Amino acid sequence: MSSHAVTAPTIAPALRRLYFVRFGFALVWAGLLFTTASTLGPISVALLVLYPLFDVAAALVDLRSSKDTLGLYVNIAISGIAGIGLAIAAGSGIPAVLRVWGAWAIVSGLVQLAVGIGRRKLGGQGAMIASGAISTVAGTSFILQATQPDASLVNLAGYAALGGLFFLVSAIRLGRHSTDGL
Repeated sequence: MSSHAVTAPTIAPALRRLYFVRFGFALVWAGLLFTTASTLGPISVALLVLYPLFDVAAALVDLRSSKDTLGLYVNIAISGIAGIGLAIAAGSGIPAVLRVWGAWAIVSGLVQLAVGIGRRKLGGQGAMIASGAISTVAGTSFILQATQPDASLVNLAGYAALGGLFFLVSAIRLGRHSTDGL
């Protein structure tokens, strides 16, 4: 957390709105990737690059409202690098994509875990903490899947959908927490 910490009553509504948007995006993205996950075509590659770039945009929105600089700046850098890495990896095939996505999931999961722990007094962060921890495990799984002859992008769709559900839970819990009075 930075020295510009914003009070919970002002940050919780902004985070809640952002989490609802992230939930919707994740579900739509997962559905689209699921339908195109069998091959690396123009649509699936565009979706793969779009996901971390959306993460950058979401972190920028979060940064404006919360001023939680360190974790969010790290997330912006990691996700931006992941977007570029995925665009490059797509030229080498699904295993390369899974390795890049896995590395991104591990590092961004650790960052999400740290930010969630730092924000736990806001309420609604238990799901973000769990999501960060699960992301690190899933990232390892994606890297291991890259060694399999039948490597597929389908599990990335499931990963995004589960992440979206965690954002939904956090949004709902933030709403309850902010209406109960801090």
